Amino acid sequence: MRLRIQHQTKYQYGEKVPLNPHQLFLIPQQRTYFQIKKAEWKIFPEPMGRNQRINAEGNPFFQVWFNIETDILEVDVDLEIETFDFNPFTFILSPNIPYPFNNFEYHGNTGEFLKIYQNAENEPELKAFGLSIMGQSADLVSFLVSLLDEIHNNWSHGLRYEPGLLTPMETFSSKEGSCRDLSWMLMVMLRNLGMATRFVSGYAFNPEVDAGHELHGWIEVYLPGAGWVGLDPSLGLFTDHHYIPLANSFHPSHTLPISGTYGGLAPSSFTSEVWINEIE
Repeated sequence: MRLRIQHQTKYQYGEKVPLNPHQLFLIPQQRTYFQIKKAEWKIFPEPMGRNQRINAEGNPFFQVWFNIETDILEVDVDLEIETFDFNPFTFILSPNIPYPFNNFEYHGNTGEFLKIYQNAENEPELKAFGLSIMGQSADLVSFLVSLLDEIHNNWSHGLRYEPGLLTPMETFSSKEGSCRDLSWMLMVMLRNLGMATRFVSGYAFNPEVDAGHELHGWIEVYLPGAGWVGLDPSLGLFTDHHYIPLANSFHPSHTLPISGTYGGLAPSSFTSEVWINEIE
């Protein structure tokens, strides 16, 4: 399958302002199940400098800086990507993983590294919900499958244009949220069971994903032996070759496609559109 991904982001300011350095998390992460055939990033106004960097969590990004004032900043991404079938269940877990569990444990240096991905507010209702699904599941993988299925079937997934996140309990109680809200709820639920999770932002091409969800959010959970495994609570799926990750982090706020600031007090507005089409 060959995809063309076009992503346009535009900021407008009430007057000409100086732009501080920006970070663009718009570079697809390396995966064996897709190849980038064409990649073009256009920035207006033309930055004084642009360089590819890697952040603390291993995400590639462009750092750009400017030497002029402007009342508009536009970033256009044009990608052609060829994807190959990827079965997300082809992994082997480390032996002797306790199941069921009340609090999952990681050992050794891996356990030390993963601590930031386990930190969460104590949410007894979320933990109790997860344990109830675990009590009906035969093993760790079937538990995750059942948990995804439960969220997909009983929570409404829709667009929410307001910035920021709903709290996990707001999403849990209302039984609705955007992809980022549902993912944040699942992250905190699994963290309350001791499991390491991280948020992933990227592109999704899937017939079940409604228009407007091409720029998508999902999560990854760390499973000993298998590493990071992708889960999409919006669709109730383990992630496959329909998902193109751009950035991941212990917190969703660190995966924004574009981050940066500007000088002065002028108001600003923001629009973003993504188009994904299958091409021959």
